[in-house]
Amino acid sequence: MSLRYHEIYVSTDVETDGPIPGPHSMLSLGSAAYSVEGKLLSTFTANLETLPGAQGHPETMAWWATQPEAWAASRENLQPPENAMPAYARWIAQLGGSPVFVAYPAGFDFTFVYWYLIRFTGKNPFSHSALDMKTLAMALLNAPYREAVKRNMPKRWFSKSAEHTHTALDDAIEQGELFCAMLVELRAR
Repeated sequence: MSLRYHEIYVSTDVETDGPIPGPHSMLSLGSAAYSVEGKLLSTFTANLETLPGAQGHPETMAWWATQPEAWAASRENLQPPENAMPAYARWIAQLGGSPVFVAYPAGFDFTFVYWYLIRFTGKNPFSHSALDMKTLAMALLNAPYREAVKRNMPKRWFSKSAEHTHTALDDAIEQGELFCAMLVELRAR
């Protein structure tokens, strides 16, 4: 497979206090950048202060009540988003290459990251390059989208050391390792 662009895959996970940005806040952002060969290049993480006037959504907050360790982790060392998001944009720029946002599912995480980048930096270094891992799994598994879930994915795609903790950076790394395994299989076809 020949690549015309030097892509950097930025596996990203966010933790939020509601379903949409603006009325609700992104609490934590974690990204792990991978080369096309699957090498972890760099990571970024930030816990953010909530947006002025925003409130946690009752359903989301009820879920957070079941995750006290993850909640506590997302509320440590808080940064104002007007500081964290420009730092994130600088981190993406220093990666070099063409950044591709990768998430599971991209539709949720990209919504928050895109909104926050535009709001606090005026631009999005990913442009509209957002790769949804569920869609890639659907293609690799030759399965309907709603069946392209982790429990239906082959065990060989999963790292034995990765654990889903609902801490943004941990989950971004776990997800990035899964993506890289999927990418290896895609290239082998």
